[in-house]
Amino acid sequence: MLSINWDDVINVLVSLRTQLIIIGVALALAIIVTIAAHWLRRPERKLVRSTTWVAAVVAVALAVTAMMYGGLKTILDLSSGSGVLSAQTSAMAEELGNAIADEGMVLLKNDNATLPLEDGSALNVLGWASTNPVYGGTGSGSLSAENPTTSLLDGLTNAGFTLNSTLTDLYTGYRDARPEVGMFAADWSLPEPTAEAYTEDVLSSIRSYSDTSVVVISRSGGEGFDLPQDVNAEIAANPAFSYTNNSSSEPDFDDGQGYLELTNPEKHLIEVATQNSEKVVVVINAANAFQLGELADNPEIDAIIWALPPGQVGFNALGRILDGEVNPSGRTPDTFAYDIASSPAANNFGAFTYTNMEEFAQTSVFTGATTRPGFVSYNEGIYVGYRWYETAAAEGVIDYDSSVVYPFGYGLSYTTFDQELVDVEHAADGEITVTVNVTNTGDVAGKDVVEAYYTPPYTNGGIEKAAVNLVEYTKTGLLEPGQSETVTLTFEQDDMASYDENGAKAYVLEAGDYVISLRSDSHTQIAAQTLTVAQTVTYDTADNTHDGDVAPATNVFDDADGAVTYLSRADSFANYAVATAAPASFELSEALKATFINNDTYDAAAADAAADDVTMPTTGADNGLVLGDMYGLAYDDPTWDQLLDQLTVGEMNNLIANGGYGSVAIGSVGKLRVSDVDGPAALNNNFTGVGSIGLPVSVAVAATWNKDLAHDFGTAIGTMAHDMDVAGWYAPATNTHRYAYAGRNFEYFSEDPLLAGTQVAQEIRGASELGVYAFIKHFALNDQESKRTDMLMTWSNEQAIREIYLRSFEIGIKEGGAGAVMTAFNYIGTVYAGAHPGLLQTVLRQEWGFTGMTLTDYFGGYGYQNADQLVRNGGDMMLATTDIGVNFVQVTNSPVAVTAMREASHNILYTVANSWIYANGQPEAERARWEYITWTVLGVGAVLLIGLEVIAVRRFLARRGEVTAARKDPVS
Repeated sequence: MLSINWDDVINVLVSLRTQLIIIGVALALAIIVTIAAHWLRRPERKLVRSTTWVAAVVAVALAVTAMMYGGLKTILDLSSGSGVLSAQTSAMAEELGNAIADEGMVLLKNDNATLPLEDGSALNVLGWASTNPVYGGTGSGSLSAENPTTSLLDGLTNAGFTLNSTLTDLYTGYRDARPEVGMFAADWSLPEPTAEAYTEDVLSSIRSYSDTSVVVISRSGGEGFDLPQDVNAEIAANPAFSYTNNSSSEPDFDDGQGYLELTNPEKHLIEVATQNSEKVVVVINAANAFQLGELADNPEIDAIIWALPPGQVGFNALGRILDGEVNPSGRTPDTFAYDIASSPAANNFGAFTYTNMEEFAQTSVFTGATTRPGFVSYNEGIYVGYRWYETAAAEGVIDYDSSVVYPFGYGLSYTTFDQELVDVEHAADGEITVTVNVTNTGDVAGKDVVEAYYTPPYTNGGIEKAAVNLVEYTKTGLLEPGQSETVTLTFEQDDMASYDENGAKAYVLEAGDYVISLRSDSHTQIAAQTLTVAQTVTYDTADNTHDGDVAPATNVFDDADGAVTYLSRADSFANYAVATAAPASFELSEALKATFINNDTYDAAAADAAADDVTMPTTGADNGLVLGDMYGLAYDDPTWDQLLDQLTVGEMNNLIANGGYGSVAIGSVGKLRVSDVDGPAALNNNFTGVGSIGLPVSVAVAATWNKDLAHDFGTAIGTMAHDMDVAGWYAPATNTHRYAYAGRNFEYFSEDPLLAGTQVAQEIRGASELGVYAFIKHFALNDQESKRTDMLMTWSNEQAIREIYLRSFEIGIKEGGAGAVMTAFNYIGTVYAGAHPGLLQTVLRQEWGFTGMTLTDYFGGYGYQNADQLVRNGGDMMLATTDIGVNFVQVTNSPVAVTAMREASHNILYTVANSWIYANGQPEAERARWEYITWTVLGVGAVLLIGLEVIAVRRFLARRGEVTAARKDPVS
């Protein structure tokens, strides 16, 4: 039975009250005349009935048209059109897409120098995915279908290879396309032909056509879904999910097998290739780290290329890499484990629902679905990705070689390089400079990646520390054979500090020996030098903060600890079994339940009562300022107060409430409506259908390990934004690859916060230099898709939150200068992340010094997003496209609420004022075409309605007079 939340229904009706009044008045006029007409006898009624009903129809049309300025205005604005890419911009984007793919594909295996292949050689390309590869992801990170796409086969033929058409025909005949999916639907189809499809004729064509086979294996991911860790169980629980489409009775997946493992048909496919070809190259076309052990260890597989989803033109790179035109230089941004489930996060990733939170259930305004609070515990603490495998190996807990297939930072080349650690200099001010000389010692030109790590001193039972930590990196230019380049890596000594959540409750650089190592990947050391820190440094005062913080960092997230047992290095991970076990209890403690907040438990009046005395701000003043006057002014410039005084409460509320894909116009300050659009790999206006060229996924940008290419990515976004009349970009997304099965990993960068953060910072900087503000997202701890909108309580400790999950955001904001932040759907502890004062006020603004606006993720009526709560706790704008009541601040007569609204408006206006829209002063306002049409319809309709009502009344009165006269003088 459908459960209706009447509070939500009332909120929707309240948000449409103006339009309902118009409808009511218009209909009332028509009804009054109709009732009056019925007082007459039938002959007289007929004279006015037609006019009255026409008037009623016009009244309804008029009222519906008026609704365009109410609940429909946001959507109409979004659909009113945008610019399109110029030919020059499109060419620039295509060139960049190719360049990122060239450096973002990773050569993982190349036995006996199998690659590169001979120019123009013939190839057998096997695997259904060869005809239907993965270009990106689904959801906000999807690519526009309006732009041409270079397929995987196109990329090979463009490089001059000839392909076995018998195989292509086999796959296209079997199934010619992936299924059509909605924006937030999963495409997990794996319709690989099974053994019976490979007839003797097909096998004979393989043997006769070429001695080389390229096997393509793809996996997709998308927003809203995590990848299934047990495919058969997932299918049994959700029959609508289809992962396969073959004609065999043999199951594609064995019981307990995950989506990131080889299916049975794929295993047979590998056998077909190895038994009928001399050379076999496997292409893994996926953004998630695949379980590659059996492929890597198979001596009959000669080469493996990780072809990360390359966007709309990037498959050209695969052809160029296979024939040697491009020398691969990508490196892994994640660890490839023999068993993905060996990650300490494995048992605490996925959908877990509390069994004692029934009273907090919520019903969606839009879908009618009822959800109950869920949870996820980050039990592994700081030991994420390579930090776990390297530290566990150092402690003797695991055998590294049998645990890790390919380390973090790993990648092969067609040439060889020598890296010489020239010097490690530790300046008195704490700056550390690592000088490295790189020489191409091989036969072909190539680029190399220089990776610097540190190993801190660790005291058993003390502050948690990983044995290996990336601290800086760079990429060389293209080096010819024999050519050398000297590079310098610079970082600060406080970059090696750890967060002490129990003792100092601050960042601490402990005294001791720090080993600075030059490595070819996280595990393989080339050279090292030891630096000694003589005295412990605690970063806990205003004149001694960590990483340039405005205010010293101290514990903010104690309430998010959740009484979870966190993995500890103490006594060589003695608590491993307990800390990494699956949840044993699905009940939230009564103490924590008492602090849980959603729309049913939020109390605006109590929030007012708890606030200090606040004076009602000035509103509606006439100071003669416009937003164009504010371009380039500091956030705390006094002129801002004068401009903010001009805002009315209603204008502030409208600005805050209707922030979906842009911000509304405000007449009192000359603010134009501006557009903000998705997504991380392209600019997509989901309402007009206009989309830019789709670039490679974020993981591919990370895999380049090239900061310049990341900067170029941002520049391309900024350039495309100008063409499309876009001010804000809903990206980049820098959540952590906590676990390989996260569905949105394609949109995020890495398991490592430094690599992710620095690449993100460069993207943001490139866009901001062109006046486009980037919404770095999803802030924070939104590292899985399961239950993300179901009041998902995320539990983690302060150290892990700061060192792993906030660190890439911190770098993106401090180094990239992000002008906007999109908050996450999940909770941190018992408080929604978008309304978490510790996250948004203490950390973001007070510690990091962020100036700009925050925006919710989609304001979808999930029962816990509430503008009143949000603006009081650091939230600024609601990503709402429909008025549902709670996207408006409800207590608008409260000085506390209005002051919070004023602060939120300041943040929004400051960001917009410093965009390219206002770079040349106050722009001229342009009305959307739909508004002129609406005004015309309203004007004509109003005149017609009044005229029809006047005619109806006059006819009614005239006929009534005739009837009265006839009754008085029946003879006449």
